[in-house]
Parts: sequence; structure tokens; C-alpha cells
Amino acid sequence: MKWKIGDVEIPNQVVVAPMAGVTNSAFRVICKEFGAGYVVCEMISDRGIMYHNKRTLNMMNVDPSEHPMGIQIFGGTKETLVEAAKYVDEHTAADVIDINMGCPVNKVVKTDAGARWLLDPNKVYEMVSSVTDAVKKPVTVKMRTGWDDKHIYAVENALAAERAGASAIAMHGRTRKQMYTGHADWNILKEVADHLTIPFMANGDIRTPEDAKKVLDMTGATAAMIGRAAMGNPWMLTRTEHYLETGELLPEATPNEKIKMAKEHLNRLIDLKGEYVGVREFRGLSTYYLKGIPRSARTKAALVEAETRDQMNEIFDRFAEQTAEREMKRAARKQAQ
Repeated sequence: MKWKIGDVEIPNQVVVAPMAGVTNSAFRVICKEFGAGYVVCEMISDRGIMYHNKRTLNMMNVDPSEHPMGIQIFGGTKETLVEAAKYVDEHTAADVIDINMGCPVNKVVKTDAGARWLLDPNKVYEMVSSVTDAVKKPVTVKMRTGWDDKHIYAVENALAAERAGASAIAMHGRTRKQMYTGHADWNILKEVADHLTIPFMANGDIRTPEDAKKVLDMTGATAAMIGRAAMGNPWMLTRTEHYLETGELLPEATPNEKIKMAKEHLNRLIDLKGEYVGVREFRGLSTYYLKGIPRSARTKAALVEAETRDQMNEIFDRFAEQTAEREMKRAARKQAQ
């Protein structure tokens, strides 16, 4: 199903959530190749943009193959957020500007940014309207249901953002206090979707294609926003897109496919950031690709210690050989029975 964020057409209902340290250009391109309709850059500091920090500006590189995509910004003051939004509007290839109102981590909240705004719908309106008035590109907002279970202003905040000119809303079904624990409350997401007239992306606890369909059916959301379930598993995106279209569940990736894709991701990250940074960033991501593969514990530990591209590739190759050998033995035993 096609839908739109402002005048930007999104080809399907599978969206990849912005994730700090994860959704860089290398990963976003992979997500696109695996069927994501829309991807969002990891959150970027308004002050980093204003001060033209080199690392910050590099984070906003957009590959031609990842459109449509959004760049997410966060900040604590109206003036700095507007300046950052104007920079994204005028100097990047992003299709959409996304405002972060959901990040729960202390160092962001302490600067009056991220989830801090969830306590005041008037602040939500003020910040969003200031940005939408200053830019040409469509503006979206990513938020959480509330600050804690006593301060849930999900509907009020979403409506404030809509009134302020937001073209779409994404909401994670947890409060700030929950962080990433407990369960996402899809009932609140349904309530929000019922009140909005702009597109709504539901986020939280979408781990399988069936979860994606369930959250869309239950909440009436326009799209399913998938986060950690796509880490080390871009097949989740292909499978979800196919399942939503046809009702058919495609098989999960084989161990060999996972190892091959891990190497591809590593090499793209190094191409993007250089070997030193790429290898170190991929250490944490590598274990997601091996999740669920039997006897992978030693390989995971070795990857976290690896220093170079060659070392990582050798570790993956050795594990691929061991896995193939076990598969052959298993097949032979089955045939002998």
C-alpha cells in the first residue's frame, strides 16, 4: 500500500526506525535493498549541525539509493532546532525532516530535548510549528506515549504536532520511564491513530511479520515502524513487506546468508567510515547477525576483539566453514536413517 508524508510518496508500509549508532547510510541502503519503504537516519544534534561539526555533517550523507528517507534532529531550544532544520532543508538530500521527541536517555533529556517534551503538549506545538514554518520539506515527529504511566499525553501531544503542521507522526508504545523494558502499549497507539488525520507509524515490539500485520490491524496505523528486529536481520523487512502484501510467510535467512550479509555490511560500513571506525562500530552489530545460529558464542567473542577488516572476514569465513560442515553431517545422518 502506497502512502505519503507530505508530497513524498512511500511505496509500502514497512518503515525502519531511527536507531543511534545503527541507522547510518550503510545500514539504510541495506534496508532499502531488503524492501523497506522508508528509512530514517540516526538522530543528529542540532548544535552539532549549527557548529558544522565534521562528524555530524558526515552523518547526513544520503546515498541516492535510499530515497525516500528522513533525517532526524534533536535539540533543546526552539532557535537551535529551527537552525538545524533549515540546514537539513537547504543543504542535504533528505526528503523529510524528523524531530525527535522520544529519546529517553539522560544525556538527551537533561538538555531539555527528546522525551522531555512529552510532559507539555504546548511545548510540542511551539517547537513543531516553529520548524514547519521555517522549512519547505515535510516535517514528522517521533515520540513516545508519555513520560511515565502517570503522565501519558499521547493523544494530546500527537494532536499538538498535527496542528503545528507535522505531516506524519511516529510513536513508540512505551513511556520514557520504561526505556526499552516491559511491553509496548498498542492500545494507546490505537487511540492516537483514531484521533489523527495525518499518517501514523506504529513502533514497539514489532519482532515478526505477523506482529507488523497485527499492529496495523489493531491500531489502524498507516505503517509499521521496525527497530531492533531489523538489526542483523534485514530479511525481517523483506518478509514483512511480502507478508503484508500476500499473507505468505517467506522462510527465514539461512546461517550462510546471515554470514554473507554480515561481511557485506562490514565492508559497506568501512567504505563509509574508514577501517578503524568501521570495524569498531561493527563489533556490536556483528553479534546480531549470528543470533540464533548454533555454536556461535566463540565466534561472537572473537568478533568483538577483532581489530581489522581482514580479521573479521577471516572469523566469519571460518565460522561459515564450520557451519557448512555441521549441516553436511546432519544431512548425511538424516539420509542414513
